[in-house]
Amino acid sequence: MTKRLEQAMERVRSLPAHLQDEIASLVLAYAGKDDEVLVLTPEEGADLLEARGEMERGEFADAAAVEAVFAKYRG
Repeated sequence: MTKRLEQAMERVRSLPAHLQDEIASLVLAYAGKDDEVLVLTPEEGADLLEARGEMERGEFADAAAVEAVFAKYRG
């Protein structure tokens, strides 16, 4: 193990268990030892498929629609 990876793992040890598990999943997926990094709910999967279809059809928001969303969340 490299010194840098050892340093990273030392920092991870101080994190809450749920974050340690997330990091472990990412490392295992990157190393090819784990298949799923992110598990979508059925609703999220359907939304993703719908969004992909919209992209393939060229259905993108225009500048005014994007600005309206940003304006909604600006302080």
